[in-house]
Amino acid sequence: MSTQGFQQVQKQTQSLVLAPQLRNSLKILQAPAVELRTSILEELQANPLLEELPIDSISVEEHKESPNENEPEANVELDFNAEDFSALEKMSDEMREHYAQENTGQSHTSEDDERRDFFLNSLTENVSLQQHLIEQAELTDCSEQELEALLYLIGSLDDSGYLTETISNVALTARIPYGVVTSAAATLKTFDPPGIGTENLEDCLATQLELRGRGDSLAAKILREHFDLLVRRRVPELKRKTGASPEDIQDAIEEISTLEPAPGKRFSPDSNSVIQPDVSVFQDEYDEWQVVLNSDYIPRLRISSTYKDMLAKGTLSKQEKEFMLERMRSGKFLINSIEQRQQTIERITREILKFQNEFFEVGVSKLRPLTMNTIAETVGVHETTVSRAIANKYIRTPHGVFAFKYFFTPGYKAGNGESVSNKTIKDMIAQIIEEEPPAKPLSDQKIVEQLKAKDIKIARRTVAKYREELGILPTNLRRRYD
Repeated sequence: MSTQGFQQVQKQTQSLVLAPQLRNSLKILQAPAVELRTSILEELQANPLLEELPIDSISVEEHKESPNENEPEANVELDFNAEDFSALEKMSDEMREHYAQENTGQSHTSEDDERRDFFLNSLTENVSLQQHLIEQAELTDCSEQELEALLYLIGSLDDSGYLTETISNVALTARIPYGVVTSAAATLKTFDPPGIGTENLEDCLATQLELRGRGDSLAAKILREHFDLLVRRRVPELKRKTGASPEDIQDAIEEISTLEPAPGKRFSPDSNSVIQPDVSVFQDEYDEWQVVLNSDYIPRLRISSTYKDMLAKGTLSKQEKEFMLERMRSGKFLINSIEQRQQTIERITREILKFQNEFFEVGVSKLRPLTMNTIAETVGVHETTVSRAIANKYIRTPHGVFAFKYFFTPGYKAGNGESVSNKTIKDMIAQIIEEEPPAKPLSDQKIVEQLKAKDIKIARRTVAKYREELGILPTNLRRRYD
């Protein structure tokens, strides 16, 4: 009869354990220049043995003027004893006299204070959508109950500015009469931005036309009565339903396209960030390609000679010496890791320049298929090292700023045996569609045939996939009826 219980069993397994220094090295390799600067500055504060090298390109001596013999040296520091405080008081009195002389004859009024306060208070952070609407609600001439309903409705808006709750639900939740909530919802639709507080896209666009005084226009009629045909851009059917000419329907569609489908979008947090390229590739005056790393954001470090001297003298205790040696090893490792990072990125960039030379010479149309494994074998590192080295990093080229990953792309073999990247094919598809006649846009199959004429054989579904990735509409939605 078996019994239940605990047993001790020895088992041998293999696992990969990253040492702390190796993890830090990978972190440094993967960080973009701006983020790396933040990490280095944090390490500078934590490690007293590290110090930042001065900028060699700026010479203080060149800009230093010869001191006046009658004036005291400007770099003498105050010890802030009793005599020095009297010097500070004298400087303060001189400043008051200076401003008093400048303001002689000019009276300081309360309006000056108001202008100054207005200027300072204008430097504020971005206002949220809810704050913007609440300020308008408080300025309306409505009852307290209707104001309360307005606040409930404002709280029920999503980031795009649409009302996520029905009028009846708001009335039940807030315990406010249905008629009051209905009146508050109508008031909310008059607020800025136009189209706010609507329930769906159709209502949002129609409300914007009404606020423009275009509530009786053909565009408004199409939105209210034939929205499904508008979405599918069925111009012939819209012509039959409305009795308008194709030209008038096309103008109405153009007018609708100028409306804002998401009124609250401009109040959403700005997620755009300034890209600082980590590498620049350009041709010099001798038409030679140059690779220059952006080191402006990476402080140059060294081990402080002061602490080196303290270690050499041998006057430190055992605990102090161990602390200093550990900090010194940590500092040297950081310096070496930064240097290795820069060398790895430069070597990878030079190999990309070699493989994608036609891209740098001509442009996107000459981008060739390239894998990280190809670069890794050439540079002599692992493929994951290349992946980490190019992560979140950008390269400035004569054709614009691109992410490093842009240059690594699969591709196809053309009829002439030449390799063509999928990004090049996308560029060709976009060019073909741009040159098509607006009244007779090309089908995906016609685009396949045009690519085949250029020795590029791909399937129709691949063209459709690339077209969707480019954000290009299908044939029936691109057709114009002029």
